[in-house]
This record gives sequence, structure tokens and C-alpha cells, in this order.
Amino acid sequence: MSKKHISWLMTIAAAGMIIFGIWFSGTQAATFAKGYLLYKADAVSAEDFAPKLQTTNAEVSLPDAESAESLDDSEEPEETMQLPKDISYPSNPQIGDLMGELIIPKLGASLPIIHGTDEDELEKGVGHYAGSVMPGQSDNSVLSGHRDTVFRELGQVGKGDEFIVRTADGTFTYRVRQVRIVDEDDRTVIVPKPRATLTVSTCYPFDFVGYAPERYILVADLVSSS
Repeated sequence: MSKKHISWLMTIAAAGMIIFGIWFSGTQAATFAKGYLLYKADAVSAEDFAPKLQTTNAEVSLPDAESAESLDDSEEPEETMQLPKDISYPSNPQIGDLMGELIIPKLGASLPIIHGTDEDELEKGVGHYAGSVMPGQSDNSVLSGHRDTVFRELGQVGKGDEFIVRTADGTFTYRVRQVRIVDEDDRTVIVPKPRATLTVSTCYPFDFVGYAPERYILVADLVSSS
């Protein structure tokens, strides 16, 4: 192969690397790669997020302590947030506050819920849409999370599975009754509901590289509270 051909191939390769770099930095591919490396464990635990919580109620610590009050044996997840029993969540949270925890028994996962759904909140855990009601209240409480971090295994959760939400107002158990895949601009996700409902949302498809065009929606009804 002549020097001219080698030089031509090197020029093409360099141009290709530059184009890939621009695409990679301009999409969510970088976020996906970061999320995969940070959350490659089989189950996602709230303990993974504890060091990253920088909220206005940062005085709440997450040390290794006595487990939170147990659920029924049939519902207890394999891995839950190790919180003191007397932990106090704010009853009127502000944007950025750690306002509760979301337990997903199907996944053995326990995740912090942060009030707000901007990127700052979603980097710390599951975001609570501030325009929706608090969990446990009548109407629609909406939670969102990134598919490549907190909700990377949410596709395993479906109809009949449960979500357990703990806040200052109590512990609320929801059962999934509907699974929807909608366009990213579908606003029916946040519409009012006639009963106490939990709507959990993340980007879809889960293995999509870049900005995902759809949303994976789980609609769950309140079945018990304490």
C-alpha cells in the first residue's frame, strides 16, 4: 500500500473519530455509559445514592443502622435502605429535598425519592413531579427516573407487581394495573386520576443508545396504607 493510500486512510479515520466524539457528547450516550458503569450491580439500592444526596435537608444521614420497620415477609425486598427507624422526612418538601423512599420488591431495590424532576434531582435518585400530589393522597402522584441509573431494570416490573412508598405521611403500597409505552410528548401521564394513583415513568426503549423517543409507564393503584 502506497504512502498516499495510508495517509488517505488515516485522514478518514481521524475524521470519523471527530464525528463520533461530537455525536457522543451531544447525545445521552455519555450519560448511558456513565450510568452503566456506576449501576452495573444486579440490584439497585438506595445505599448507592446516599453519598450523592446533596439536598436542603442534608442533615438526614444514611449510616449503617437498624433496618427500617419490616414489611410482611412476603413483601420484603432482598435489599432495602438501611435507615434509622426514627428518620424524619419533610411533610412539605422543597425542590431538592429527600422526601421518601421507593421500594420495588420485584427488583429487591430501595431508592431515594427527591422532590423535583429537573436533572439535578434525577441525578440523586427518583424524582417526584412537583405538580402532582404527594404519595398516598387522592389523585395522581408521578415519579420519574433515568433508565440508565435508578430505573435500568424497571422493564422487569409489570402488571400485578407492587411499589412501596415511604414518606412523612406513612407507608403506601401500590399495585400495578397498567403498563403503557407512550411518546415522549404524551401528557396523559400527568393527568388527574379519580383515585389514589402512582405513575412511574422512565425513558424507553431501555437499550436505546442516545435520547430515547418513548416512555415506559407503570400505573399503580393504592391498595394499602399505614
